[in-house]
Amino acid sequence: MRIIEAMESNVRGYVRSFPAVFKSAKGAQLTDASGTEYLDFFAGAGTLNYGHNNEKISKALIEYLQNDGIVHGLDMATLAKTEFMQKFKDVILEPRNLEYKMQFTGPTGTNSVETALKLARMIKGRSNIVAFTNAYHGLTMGSLGVTGNSFYRDEAHISRCNVSFMPFENYYGNDIDTLKIFRKHLEDPSSGLDSSAAVIVETVQAEGGIHAASPEWLKGLEEICREFDMLLIIDDIQVGNGRTGDFFSFEEAGITPDMVTLSKSIGGGLPLAILLFRPELDQWKPGEHTGTFRGNNLAFVASTQALSYWENDDLSKAVKYKSKILKDRLEKISLETAGYSTDVRGRGMIYGLEFCEPGFASEISMKCFEKGLVIELAGADDQVVKFLPPLTIAEEELLEGLDIFEEAVKELVQEKENRLHEAF
Repeated sequence: MRIIEAMESNVRGYVRSFPAVFKSAKGAQLTDASGTEYLDFFAGAGTLNYGHNNEKISKALIEYLQNDGIVHGLDMATLAKTEFMQKFKDVILEPRNLEYKMQFTGPTGTNSVETALKLARMIKGRSNIVAFTNAYHGLTMGSLGVTGNSFYRDEAHISRCNVSFMPFENYYGNDIDTLKIFRKHLEDPSSGLDSSAAVIVETVQAEGGIHAASPEWLKGLEEICREFDMLLIIDDIQVGNGRTGDFFSFEEAGITPDMVTLSKSIGGGLPLAILLFRPELDQWKPGEHTGTFRGNNLAFVASTQALSYWENDDLSKAVKYKSKILKDRLEKISLETAGYSTDVRGRGMIYGLEFCEPGFASEISMKCFEKGLVIELAGADDQVVKFLPPLTIAEEELLEGLDIFEEAVKELVQEKENRLHEAF
């Protein structure tokens, strides 16, 4: 770690939470340079839905490179790209009766979000965008503008113009309909809410604390967008690609977004970001929005293999089955630690357990790491322990990780209670 501390910027984050030099990985297992093994409930922040070094993906990548396949091609046509696009059309779009054009943006999720915002503003001829409380959409300038967390939104480096924030579902508690508030702002010419080009939303706010929107709320949001002539952008970067059990997280709600941003696991572990949008929205001039790495041929190869998981519903069923295991176990732990934990939230294989005591979730994450479990945090104050294992994790590994987590929680609770008794 000396070279990391000596040369890498202070901006580094995850290496502080998980201070080990990792050497190899397979499935849901990580191994560090000393041979210590860890269960991975982090999955590259949702990039590794199909696990580390997935055999199907690795085999295809090795074969592609050994055959001198195109690695970099800008937006030129390559066999890797055409095969990926055909597979995506056949396996993902057509079975869901979705018709979208596909734009390859820069290599990461924020590039897809920036592209969506730029295109929406260009089409509608309006600059304002509506985002939601606790939203996270990326950290480049435009994406940061629609991200809610004040930790990232420093006055020194952000333009707050042309973005309005509305309350996400249950922001004020479950007895207040936040869509009524949104509608009131739209109907009242004195509300201060400018006429907007688009609404951008996550169906599950992952970084924001694992807040999951209900199907009814999402349907109502779509209706508002149609009524007031705003485009609906679903940010599916972290919770798409099967994380909620369906390939797209919005499928359960039965809505059809105007645009969908995809990244993270769409590349099978490699950098790839895509913007999907309705064909009539394809109003770009050739080369009007470009970038050196707009499309990654190795990621196309990887993703083509990953999409084979969606040729049937086996993975979807497995995710929903393991979701129940995860939810039931977390609710049990929450009940047993009343006074410390407050809420279990999530869908599919993204869940969070919130803790009321400041810093307690961070202590749990550290304790878990000591016991061989990598698990991260979410929420504005890092108050939520976030469960994000690979979708392909074996049931016994899922249970093992939950055992480690429960043990860590109980040990810390006991330590705190012992200190409290000693103080008296």
